[in-house]
Amino acid sequence: MTEYYLSCCSTADLSKEHFEQRQIRYICFHFELAGQDYPDDMGISVPPETLYRKMSEGADTKTSQITIGEYEEYFEEMLKEGRDILHLTLSSGISGTYNSACIARDTLAEKYPRRKIYVVDSLAASSGYGLLMETLADMRDAGMELDALHNWVEERKRMLQHWFFSTDLTFYIRGGRISKTSGFIGTVLSICPLLNVNFEGRLIPREKIRTKKKVIERIVEQMEANAQDGREYSGKCFISQSACREDAEAVAALVEERFPRLNGKVVIYPIGATIGSHTGPGTVALFFWGKEREN
Repeated sequence: MTEYYLSCCSTADLSKEHFEQRQIRYICFHFELAGQDYPDDMGISVPPETLYRKMSEGADTKTSQITIGEYEEYFEEMLKEGRDILHLTLSSGISGTYNSACIARDTLAEKYPRRKIYVVDSLAASSGYGLLMETLADMRDAGMELDALHNWVEERKRMLQHWFFSTDLTFYIRGGRISKTSGFIGTVLSICPLLNVNFEGRLIPREKIRTKKKVIERIVEQMEANAQDGREYSGKCFISQSACREDAEAVAALVEERFPRLNGKVVIYPIGATIGSHTGPGTVALFFWGKEREN
């Protein structure tokens, strides 16, 4: 048994069963759908298909991050069990939850002076955040001690590549990330924006690609250009998707064809409610280890 807990937020977009199998603790964000409050609990309270159907039908969504008080209660539960903690938060580039976790950590440090609480800004999101946690669980299980694992993740977290595309601009327009005019033109011309997460953990538009077929090819080309060892990449690969499973499977098939040394099959997860409330349906995200990100 390890002497520390590996922990994250539910926005790592793995399944409840996966978190439990890998002994990764998690705390849930919150969201509101059509005026009703729910925990973002990996689709248990609101299945992904229900979330995205209701969004497509016009239901409003709002998200709220984990409070300082919730973090204090969550951390203290683990500390009372006599364990240290390595907790990774959703990227500070898209959420303020890192600051809340740090305040909770500092408050509890006075009460539990003999325990270690490391809080790390993952600079990651969705199942990219999940792939980072998966890698840390592998290293923990191989016997890496807490301090060494903390140093490792701080040094390497920017090498977790995130690439996204969307075939539906509705919620990018609704959220103000794309103007109505640009969104209308993009929809008429079948433009699919390609984005990635940069050095600071922010989501950055990179290319405007016409047609779904071309953007699927292009996202895999970006993996070829940025993956560790190029086409000889032998790590794991995760994909997350919002109500567009067929598109995600097309990307996965192409990745498995181009990267014969991949560590197992590409694993596909649904995008959870917190991230999905902002992207809406029609988003596919590809995650793998590679070059250090750029701005």
